[in-house]
Amino acid sequence: MGAANDATWHEAVIRALKDNDVKLVVYVPDNVLKPLIGAIHADDYFTAFTAAREEEAIGIVCGAAMAGLRGIVLMQTSGFATLANVLASLCVAAQIPALMMVSERGTLGDFQIGQAIVCRTMRPILETLGIEHHTMTRLDEVHFIVDRTIKQAYLTQAPAALILSPLLTGERS
Repeated sequence: MGAANDATWHEAVIRALKDNDVKLVVYVPDNVLKPLIGAIHADDYFTAFTAAREEEAIGIVCGAAMAGLRGIVLMQTSGFATLANVLASLCVAAQIPALMMVSERGTLGDFQIGQAIVCRTMRPILETLGIEHHTMTRLDEVHFIVDRTIKQAYLTQAPAALILSPLLTGERS
């Protein structure tokens, strides 16, 4: 599934983004996503910037999609908690292929109760809204899952979420 030259999860993500012409990256800073964010900023292929809130990032990516530019929002689990309204009323209702990548918190020994609560509700919210979502746990599956999820989102004109498990990232905080 993965290429031998993808030594890290974030290299596999970058390759899949490029393979699918995803050039815009809007994010809310996060420690787990730091290697991906740093690599994206170091690559002239991407236009990347920080948003103040996750809802703002989704709005930017949706506007870009309507203008023909492919983008993705990067966030952590707790930030996802603010998105139910914008996902239901904008992305799902208008059939916009908004892509999200969420670093999963609140599981596997995470001590923060707020993270744990959001973690338990994230997938049920995605399922209730009919948003395709996939959790990545192994390096050898990252490119395949990111690549296929992007393709499916654009072919079906539907939002999609990619969830980075701590089993993949090795991060907890």
